Amino acid sequence: MFPMSLTVAIASDHAGFALKEYIREKFAYMPVTWLDLGTYSPDRVDYPDFGHKLAQAVASGQVSWGVAICGSGIGISIACNRHAGVRAALCTDARMAELARAHNDANVLCLGERLTPPEQALDMIKVFLTSAFEGGRHIARIEKLG
Repeated sequence: MFPMSLTVAIASDHAGFALKEYIREKFAYMPVTWLDLGTYSPDRVDYPDFGHKLAQAVASGQVSWGVAICGSGIGISIACNRHAGVRAALCTDARMAELARAHNDANVLCLGERLTPPEQALDMIKVFLTSAFEGGRHIARIEKLG
């Protein structure tokens, strides 16, 4: 079940811009408010700048969730994971997104625009935002991450 109202940070570099805009448009009917942290055009920018911006919003508690996008998803996931309290998961399908939440308590979903069909990205986000952390044996593992 989708939460009643949810604010989610979203950010991309130029290679993820089109997917970011697609996601914001298609989620307009869902109870999600997007905190758009850029980029705001397809002009070339550096993914670490936007990964750090999104991770800071999550780490500070400004938002609980984030979606980070670059061409492959790899670079922006590395940038996000450099921040304490951020557990960014690069996912390629809905099952991975579900397991990222259930087993890893991920709070940022990373996507690669060049590798992810738009409809598949929507499915992953829906699953990511509605899946719960299982806790239990996974808690000790999450605590080891720092």
